[in-house]
Amino acid sequence: MKSKGLLSGILGLVLLIAALALAVYNVHEGKQAGQSVEEAVEELNEVLAQVQENQETQDSILLPDYVLNPDMEMPVEKVRGVEYIGVLRIPVLELELSIAKDWDYDKLNVTPCRYTGSVYKNDMILCAHNFPTHFGNLRSLREGDVVTFTDMAGNEFPYAVTMTEIIQPTAVEDLMGGDWDLTLFTCTVGGKTRVTVRCVRTDPEAHMGLLP
Repeated sequence: MKSKGLLSGILGLVLLIAALALAVYNVHEGKQAGQSVEEAVEELNEVLAQVQENQETQDSILLPDYVLNPDMEMPVEKVRGVEYIGVLRIPVLELELSIAKDWDYDKLNVTPCRYTGSVYKNDMILCAHNFPTHFGNLRSLREGDVVTFTDMAGNEFPYAVTMTEIIQPTAVEDLMGGDWDLTLFTCTVGGKTRVTVRCVRTDPEAHMGLLP
């Protein structure tokens, strides 16, 4: 009986140490991911500042290209080997995030990514790890909170949060269904479910037939 109790105690200690090691590893990964995003955003903002300066000097009244051709590919800017399509800002969470052109597990360790869709067609879905520096606090967003996305051509798209829902990881149809202009999602701790935030565009032009 004593030997069984001792064995159980040792096993419990091993599991505790493993859990602590995993927690430390996740914190370390989160800090690295936050630093990577911060560095990418800094470089992307420099590019965007130059783009916007050029637009001002051109004094153009032409409609943006995406209005005439919403099926066009989103422009990209490569930073340290990763192609980015723009910058996402969520003021209430004090987040300014670089968004990679497409996703894979390696990119997700560095930056939030586009899962599918396009900002020009009002069906873009973005994903990220649940690091606090990425999408870890999505659950705290409330209806009406402001979200903006700026593409690498300098076009800014404003949104408002309309709802937050929890869906199953295998519920791809639920994730991609519905008439939402922008969707953000991340896994909960342990990956059992997904926190999913739905947003709609709020710029007046989006509802006047001038934009898609």
